Amino acid sequence: MPLQIQSDLTPGSLVPRIERLFEFSAGKILALEKSWPASQGTPVFTVKGRYTSRGWTEWTQGFQFGSAILQFDATREARFRELGHRKTVEAMASHLSHVGVHDHGFNNVSTYGNLWRLAREGVIEAGPDRVAFYELALKVSGAVQAARWTALPAGGGYIYSFNGPHSLFVDTVRSLRSLAMAHQLGHVLMAERDERVCLLTRLLDHGEATARYNLYYGEGRDAYDVRGRTAHESIFNLNDGSYRCPSSQQGYSPFSTWTRGLAWALLGFAEQLEFLSDPGLKPSAGTPARLTVARERFLSAALAATDYYLEIACQDGIPVWDTGAPNLRRLGDYAARPADPFNEWEPVDASAAAIAAQGLIRLGNHLQRAGRKKAGHRYRQAGLTVARTLFDEPYLSTDPAHQGLLLHSVYHRPNGWDHVPPGRKVPCGESSLWGDYHLRELALLIWREARGEAALRFFGTAEHRGRKPGRPPS
Repeated sequence: MPLQIQSDLTPGSLVPRIERLFEFSAGKILALEKSWPASQGTPVFTVKGRYTSRGWTEWTQGFQFGSAILQFDATREARFRELGHRKTVEAMASHLSHVGVHDHGFNNVSTYGNLWRLAREGVIEAGPDRVAFYELALKVSGAVQAARWTALPAGGGYIYSFNGPHSLFVDTVRSLRSLAMAHQLGHVLMAERDERVCLLTRLLDHGEATARYNLYYGEGRDAYDVRGRTAHESIFNLNDGSYRCPSSQQGYSPFSTWTRGLAWALLGFAEQLEFLSDPGLKPSAGTPARLTVARERFLSAALAATDYYLEIACQDGIPVWDTGAPNLRRLGDYAARPADPFNEWEPVDASAAAIAAQGLIRLGNHLQRAGRKKAGHRYRQAGLTVARTLFDEPYLSTDPAHQGLLLHSVYHRPNGWDHVPPGRKVPCGESSLWGDYHLRELALLIWREARGEAALRFFGTAEHRGRKPGRPPS
């Protein structure tokens, strides 16, 4: 296993790095808010240290304002609570009714969802009307996301990507959070002739389709069937609903693994395992019998993706952007040493590492709660190991003139969208909103545990009620 897991790491041992991270994070959130003109749309990634936009799809604005909310959760600085709430109210409404994307979990759970969670925890003061406002937003978001649906002839279906009804993206497994929250709030999707569509059923259907078609299990599905490998996109024939082939939008090829897609699968399935195993889950008619099967399928997918990530990541837990990138051969046995974000041949993707680290910790904790102590400890320590790497240079951005927080993020290598600094051959040194957000979310997940607080979960479990903020142990 290339990733060298540090077995002695604890959440408490990472607290000094986390405190330092949030110190830098504060200035970067405020600097972006001050400098970004709303007329330019949504900031996406940095070029020469300054955030810029890219018109592909509006999937990152929730990370911008959600970052302020996470900053408040970590530091209790009121200005970040006020900023996060104000910008959510002012700018996020269009994302609730956005029928053209598969990204509701990214945009709306990161904003309305985080605010609702903090109100439920008692961390922010919110009267019944404000809580109802957050809940209405989450209900609408979940239903709108679930309506973007391709049904499969043999049953089930999937939330289709912005490419169209033929396209199932691996990313969307983490966007299932929007369906989960809307379901927990008692909402349904009203369809033709007043059909009441269960959001939990659609969540299970989409997750199972993703596990079946976008992940591999070493069972001979094709010549490139390696356990844990993921396909960014699965293509279907809409005339008869048959699966046709894997594809990739942001990876190198359909038969290699785009590592951020792998990370989305790792985190998305781990998070859904938490949700489906929570005692407060509200099953609907017809779903209780499916839950056991879904948990087993989701666990199988999470374990496969996790084991593959541990195999292909570099020694310090950072992956290259794609396992089939054409110049990897020039790097030799790159996975047997720490990643080099300044190498001449292929970029690494620290944003994939930030996403995957959170998934590793969540899956490890889930397995430990299920009695699988050894495996759970291994994955959890792997997540802490990756986090330790990310919480320090050269990945943590300590330059106040650079607007990003997490350096060496890659957006769309095939399209050539990522900035290549003068004198270099490949992208490096830049940030993305999803990378910055997930670094903060990872840090908050660990910090809350170090403080002895309730676990950070998007669906706001009952244990969150009455949580009192603590201080990290010395």
